[in-house]
Amino acid sequence: MNRLDWIAVDWGTSSLRAWGIGTDGSVLWAESSPTGMGGLAPEQFEPTFLALVAPHVGPSKRIEAIACGMVGARQGWAEAGYRAVPCTPLSPDLTAAPTSDPRLSFRIIGGLSQADPADVMRGEETQIAGFQALNPKFDGVICLPGTHSKWVHVSAGEVVSFQTFMTGELFAALAGHTVLRHSVGGEDWDDDAFAEAVDDAVSRPEKLAARLFGLRAEGLLKGLPAAAARARLSGLLIGAELAAARPYWLGQNIAIVGATGISGRYGAALSGLGVTATLADGDAMVLKGLIVARSNTTETPT
Repeated sequence: MNRLDWIAVDWGTSSLRAWGIGTDGSVLWAESSPTGMGGLAPEQFEPTFLALVAPHVGPSKRIEAIACGMVGARQGWAEAGYRAVPCTPLSPDLTAAPTSDPRLSFRIIGGLSQADPADVMRGEETQIAGFQALNPKFDGVICLPGTHSKWVHVSAGEVVSFQTFMTGELFAALAGHTVLRHSVGGEDWDDDAFAEAVDDAVSRPEKLAARLFGLRAEGLLKGLPAAAARARLSGLLIGAELAAARPYWLGQNIAIVGATGISGRYGAALSGLGVTATLADGDAMVLKGLIVARSNTTETPT
């Protein structure tokens, strides 16, 4: 009979996800919660996790969990240190979180760091490991778009270097907390406006601040639709990122790992520059990476 073997966990700043993995390696169930680590005190992590998985575990069932993400940050359940690149994305040594429930073993994957220029990642290393497991011969650059986008050079199974851009956070801040909030509301989208803005920003990244205010001015003077303004805001920011990340993607094999919507936009932006990228689902890669981490551990709790 296929029984619960262990639990894979992706615990970020704003959300918690868990997958029950059976003895045959299949996913038995999945649970999610908006209870991210950012809103929890240290003593709340264990009961929050146990409450999420309680419907799937009995009162005497051993619970083994392996987690990635910000749960391993300094403000998380237990700090899982950084490993300096170049290195493999995952280490067999995981950090054990303190637990009071004798049934529970909760271990956390550490992040990666880079000394010069200074940079860190936490959570993305697991997605990278998942992608490498499914594409073992891939050498090139993996782009992981999101709140903090990463461009990661991988070769011979190792992370060689990486660079982070706050593009997603900048979009949210500008769209929600500046004068542009009056111009970019809604969820509608204009593909042509996005492509034009990407091209403009890649060609003239030094004009970014002026182009941003131009969105508001065009709305007032010319009635620029919100769909076009929103798409142009995204295109300007992604284009500026691509201009700065050119040494990473120019002449390289490119893979984009992330959510469908944002990955598609990065893929379209690169396509407009004559670059073809392979797209991979971020959720699938993080789950595969957690499975790899579990198989790599030097000691499995009993």
